[in-house]
Amino acid sequence: RLGDGLAAAAVHEVFAESAGDGGAAAAFTLLLALRSPRPGPIVWVRQAAARLEGRPYGPGLADLGIDPLRLILVDGRDCLAVLRAGADVTACGAVAAAIIEPWGQAPQLDLTATRRLAMAAAKSGVTCLLLRHHEPRPSAAASRWQVAAAPSRRLAAGAPGRPAFALTLLRHRGGVAGFSTLLEWDRDRGIFAAPVPGPAPALAVGRAGAGQRRAA
Repeated sequence: RLGDGLAAAAVHEVFAESAGDGGAAAAFTLLLALRSPRPGPIVWVRQAAARLEGRPYGPGLADLGIDPLRLILVDGRDCLAVLRAGADVTACGAVAAAIIEPWGQAPQLDLTATRRLAMAAAKSGVTCLLLRHHEPRPSAAASRWQVAAAPSRRLAAGAPGRPAFALTLLRHRGGVAGFSTLLEWDRDRGIFAAPVPGPAPALAVGRAGAGQRRAA
C-alpha cells in the first residue's frame, strides 16, 4: 500500500484514536523507531507532563523485542524545550530515530517547526516521529497516522496473541490515499504483519537504491 514503505529520513506523525489508546500509539511509535535501518540509539524526547501517560517499562520493552539499553529518555519542562532538544536529536547523524512527544495543544509545534524538523531529518537521515496528544494541525510531516489498540488473536494452546494495532492513514504527502488496516507486531521477525491470510500493507523495511532507505 505504501510502495517502499515509510521514508526513513523524514517526519511522521502518530495520533491516538482516543484517550485510552495512548499506550497503543506510544508502542506503535516505538516499534516504528525500532524498524529504522540505521544503527544507534532511539532517543525519546517528551514533555514532563506526558508522564501522565506512564513511562516505558523495561521488561515490557524487552517483550516487544526492544533493548531497553538502546532507548534514551529525555524529559523537557515545556513544549519549547522539547522541540529544541528534539531538533538537536533529529540533526544528529549518530541517532537511529527520534521520538518527539509534546503535551496538549503544543502551539509551538506548527508548520514552521515541522518544516525545520523535516529538513533536519532529510540532512541527517534520522527518522523523526511525532507522538501527538491533540487534534491534527497543518504540518510538514510525510505521513500522519491514527492508532488504536486492537484485540489480539490467541495463539496455539491459548497462548497470548501478538500486539495488534488498528491503523488509519490520515495523510500522505506522497499522494497515497488514506486507508485503514489491522496489523500485528511479530517480535521474532521484528516486523509488522497482517493478522489474517492475504497481502499485508507494505510496512516493512526496503531499499530503493543506494542512499535511499525506507523504514517500517
